[in-house]
Amino acid sequence: MGYFKVIRLTVLITALVLNTFVYFYPDILNESSKCQWHEFSGSPSMRSNNALVRKLPDFVSEKVLLYFPSLRDDDNTKTNSTRYEDGRIKDIHMLTFGDPQINGNWPSTPYIKRLDNYGNDYYLGHIYSTMKNRLQPSHVAVMGDLFSSQWILDSEFYNRTLRFVERLFPRDQAYKQTAIDVHAKHENYDWRGWLDREVNMNPRQRFDSRVYNDVYDWYFDNKFPNYNEPLFINLTGNHDIGYSGDATWQHMARFHLLFGQNNYVINYNLDSEEPWRLVVLDSLTLEGPALQEEFVQYTWEFLKYLEEVENPKFNGSTVLLTHIPFFKAEGLCKDGPEHIYYENYEREPYKNGKLRSQNHLLFETSQKVLNTVFPNGDQSGIILTGHDHYGCDGWYNYENGTWVASKNNTGSKQKKSIREVVVQAMMGDFDGQTGLVTGNFDYENHNWNFEFSYCSFTVQHWWWASKVSLFLCIFLQSIAFLTR
Repeated sequence: MGYFKVIRLTVLITALVLNTFVYFYPDILNESSKCQWHEFSGSPSMRSNNALVRKLPDFVSEKVLLYFPSLRDDDNTKTNSTRYEDGRIKDIHMLTFGDPQINGNWPSTPYIKRLDNYGNDYYLGHIYSTMKNRLQPSHVAVMGDLFSSQWILDSEFYNRTLRFVERLFPRDQAYKQTAIDVHAKHENYDWRGWLDREVNMNPRQRFDSRVYNDVYDWYFDNKFPNYNEPLFINLTGNHDIGYSGDATWQHMARFHLLFGQNNYVINYNLDSEEPWRLVVLDSLTLEGPALQEEFVQYTWEFLKYLEEVENPKFNGSTVLLTHIPFFKAEGLCKDGPEHIYYENYEREPYKNGKLRSQNHLLFETSQKVLNTVFPNGDQSGIILTGHDHYGCDGWYNYENGTWVASKNNTGSKQKKSIREVVVQAMMGDFDGQTGLVTGNFDYENHNWNFEFSYCSFTVQHWWWASKVSLFLCIFLQSIAFLTR
């Protein structure tokens, strides 16, 4: 056998192995239970619409259905209803992604770095596409720090937004049209006009405009889960709008334009026995001193009206999404408590004394938010945050009138303990994590139960290797074909 033929065969086998690895990584690199929705006692099992698949052993047919959704019998799940055939409320299925932090390209950026940024987009996009197609979630949340820096002009903000909706989290045309149109115009956004509208808005009117009921789709009036295009939630991160000490109206205005509001609540099933709600909270504007104190004022007004207007008529469970983790003692997570303020900052002296960075929320802030967002002591809840790339998993137990962070659920007679998951970053340095949140209503105990797991990929070099080997394989096979 000639050397060239041996090389071709070696590259072919390598490409097949590597591409099989990166496309089937959920079951190659993880325990099976980690990369699919948690199965509660009442959760429906997957079944097939294909007679041949139904004859396969259960553990084999399950894998086939996970990778080939078209073979699933979705009559019981993907229906235009919030309920299964037997009348039970459908499970909550949410994918969470921590801190993508995509970089930008500048005139001085070396070409090798540009190539790295290009590949990183598709590496992250591969993770999302794989998990979305596999699990078909009802909700998707990106836990803030969409970009690597808030200190970019509107033009670069538009460039990265287009990459975000085209490469990282691709969606149907209607869902990304605004980002495409804004990028095509490439005009500086009229943030002063947005400022005027916000400042002149009545506080109660502002809150009412951030309360939704049974929303499963931002663009179409669907009152049931859209598993093909799940409800997409983008959280404000410090690299998107800045910490409160440097967040400006321009930062906030363009985030609202392209990624949505920074504070809102979605109520689900209020008029039923299975109510729950999704609270999205901008934790970057909870504390100060702030550059724009209005932001802190607006966020606390949101919490005030949530407590006074929404809580009295809500008796269910809450899923809280926010970027900055809640207060914990040193040692419970990778990041300990830390607040840094601008001091002797000569470049922008007007920022001196204002909040420059933080790892956690302050103890007092954490207590106020937890009491407001989780008002029903007999109901469960879960907190999902970002910011700490290493991730963390713990509980807030209610002890003598105070929420106390712990690694364990110690229980309380006064209020149910609340789990907080600091979602690990989806970046390659942290093995491309996807967080899976499953919620199931327990009819016996009249409560929602929540479970969380990670599905891990691997460092981006393996993804690159699969693409390079595939390119080499095609190249060598083409040469062999042309020279035969």
